[in-house]
Amino acid sequence: MLKSTAGGGGIGLCRCNSSEELAAAFARVQQQGQAYFQHAGVFLERCVEGARHLEVQIVGDGLGQVVALGERDCSLQRRHQKVVEETPAPGLSAATRERLCQAAIHLGQWVQYRSVGTVEFIYEPATEAFYFLEVNSRLQVEHTLTEAVTGLDLVALMLQIAAGQCPDLTALPQPSGVALEVRLYAEDPLHDFAPMAGTLSQVCFPERPWLRVDGWVEAGSQISSHYDPLLAKLIVQGADRPEALRRLSQALDECQLEGLITNQPYLRALLDWAPMVAGQYHTTSLAQFSYQPPVIAVVQPGTFTSVQDYPGRVGYWAIGVPPSGPMDDRSFRLANALVGNAPDAAGLECTLQGPVLRFYQDSVIAICGGLCQPTLDGQPIAVHGPVLVTAGQTLDLGTVTAGCRSYLAVRGGLATPEYLGSPCHLRPGASWG
Repeated sequence: MLKSTAGGGGIGLCRCNSSEELAAAFARVQQQGQAYFQHAGVFLERCVEGARHLEVQIVGDGLGQVVALGERDCSLQRRHQKVVEETPAPGLSAATRERLCQAAIHLGQWVQYRSVGTVEFIYEPATEAFYFLEVNSRLQVEHTLTEAVTGLDLVALMLQIAAGQCPDLTALPQPSGVALEVRLYAEDPLHDFAPMAGTLSQVCFPERPWLRVDGWVEAGSQISSHYDPLLAKLIVQGADRPEALRRLSQALDECQLEGLITNQPYLRALLDWAPMVAGQYHTTSLAQFSYQPPVIAVVQPGTFTSVQDYPGRVGYWAIGVPPSGPMDDRSFRLANALVGNAPDAAGLECTLQGPVLRFYQDSVIAICGGLCQPTLDGQPIAVHGPVLVTAGQTLDLGTVTAGCRSYLAVRGGLATPEYLGSPCHLRPGASWG
């Protein structure tokens, strides 16, 4: 491995499988280090296969006394950026855990470390060997995990030490239980995790005694394209890992973030992934994670396509909002009945020219209303009857040749936020769950 001495976030990192690749990459890594960090220094290190990224939280008084507050596993990464973190690291033997913490303590003692910090390691499961990576002499994004399992306020502890009022470090509580953290981003997993900008129309986080939410957003928050798209961190604590995983899944299910595409469903699906459940993953594992989101992507919106339900938005004449809903509610309800939905399940009303939609999960659909000639991957399909759509297929509702409006129902309905008692609204160029 070639690594820029000043690198971070995967910049200036290059694996070389031969001496020829090493010679070709050396100057390039130097140039990256100079361009990004104004430093052209390069490390040459052994490449660790199936590596895990572990880090130990330490506290030092500056006089040689250093304690460790357990380790964290930050191996689930995408583009060298952490996605899920947990403590303690799953699958470590007691002996390895002890050696890891002692190595961090000895390093802190050697430099007479003063403050809270993190010693990071690369761990090789096959040999149970670990290698020094770096020291972060600051708070980590995932410091909340250590706070969750110790009950400490690490920020307050840093201030105490800086003020010369360091408490007895040997009396600090040791970690107990399990904590996990995920990072909620305004990004689109369907389009290579492209960052999303815009306005959050609805923000609601659950309130649970075992859940901590570190975030800054609320309904109406403007998300800019000029900054990191991190919206919030969800941190849960449990007596053991299965309980912590269940609680984190529940927290993600109960979060409501509307107005922008986020990685919330991606994170939720990740928690059900077998390597995650088993705690057997490494820094490149996410490359093997096959994500099939429960969404329908709008490839082309059509002339005028809206989300409707039955009976629609009613009862608001007093404040100047007229009744609304499907123009042909009989056809709308028939489409829902054909796929086994309740009559009030949300569906699409398509005017004249229907949309082009891509399905990311297997679905059952029905098309009713005005006469049209829909196609699935270019092949004609029947109307007024249930049709099976497989993940990856594209539906083109085509043009209404008799009548004015066609209706599309999807088994299970469309998950869209309500406004004034109804999900009736326009969603051009969006994705529906």
